[in-house]
Amino acid sequence: MTPRDLLARLVSLDSVNPDLVPGGAGEREIADFCSGWFAARGFEVHRLERRPGRPSVVAVRQGSGGGKSLMLNGHVDTVGLAGYDGDALRPEIRDGKMFGRGTFDMKGGVAAMMVAAANATNLRGDVIVACVADEEHGSSGTAEVLERFTADAAIVTEPSHLEVTLAHKGFVWFDVEVEGRAAHGSRPELGVDAIAKAGHFLVALERLGHDLAAGPRHPLLGTGTVHASLIGGGEEASTYPSRCRITLERRTVPGETPQHAEDELRAVLAHLGDTVPDFRATLTRGLARDPFEADPGAEVVRTLVANLGEPPVIRAEPFWTDCALLAAAGIPCLLFGVDGAGAHAATEHVDLASLDRLTDVLTRTITDFCG
Repeated sequence: MTPRDLLARLVSLDSVNPDLVPGGAGEREIADFCSGWFAARGFEVHRLERRPGRPSVVAVRQGSGGGKSLMLNGHVDTVGLAGYDGDALRPEIRDGKMFGRGTFDMKGGVAAMMVAAANATNLRGDVIVACVADEEHGSSGTAEVLERFTADAAIVTEPSHLEVTLAHKGFVWFDVEVEGRAAHGSRPELGVDAIAKAGHFLVALERLGHDLAAGPRHPLLGTGTVHASLIGGGEEASTYPSRCRITLERRTVPGETPQHAEDELRAVLAHLGDTVPDFRATLTRGLARDPFEADPGAEVVRTLVANLGEPPVIRAEPFWTDCALLAAAGIPCLLFGVDGAGAHAATEHVDLASLDRLTDVLTRTITDFCG
């Protein structure tokens, strides 16, 4: 099966992440398909499903012995279909591109790594192909895979426009709850307006963003950022609001930890507590993911670059990927994937020539690294 044929089949399978879209199909059907595809080609197939209906598939082709192991990692879940321009599950080819939900992010990369692993034979080391669930929300799939499997190196086939990606940002989510005091709107001497007090915090948050932008820069990623994402508060028009909640996101670069980001915000809140009358707020840290940075001299990087056959474009991504989990597990890795556009957008496509090119580069990289 060609990567184009396989991609068309994968796109036709609804795998919307139900943590993003309530009632989404999840990964069960696409995991069933991938399991059968690998089994028919002689792979040892493992299905991991700690969360019912959210399976990941790990397919292993064992080498003859004495070689290095390589993991190929890609997520099979997608964002939602609502608002897509056309039939998101009916792949359409025109002008050298395939359109459909997931063609770019990232069933194109999944198809390429599956075909490449099947094509690379007579190896001494193991090839491990992880088709994982839930990357679009919490990355529970890769986390579960790493409890059972490891490798000498890994390649994540997220879309990178055929450019070698060696770093990406992390993120931390926080909730700030500003406390006020409820009172009738006619009794200002009794009330404390939590929403107005929250305005002081928002101004300080914007100032923190400016300070970050003017601070030390990572050579590939630039600086960290911060922004307010959600806000809510108040009870009714005639009542002083007792609470206002702000959800914010801090994007981090290598060298910045979740604790570092939390300490920044606590310092901001402490300053406001000292300078703004009646300002009281609590900070709660939510989901946190570390940034990622690869060693450009790692063997897997050098092997893939050699198989590109041309001077590589070295880049970084502002978004987060499962590379960070692999690196934290001690697996040297990089990101390398297809060209195209439209991730999470109303129209999404993959450049088919890049799909073929990715498959070829991965096949030769597997052969050299595991041979």
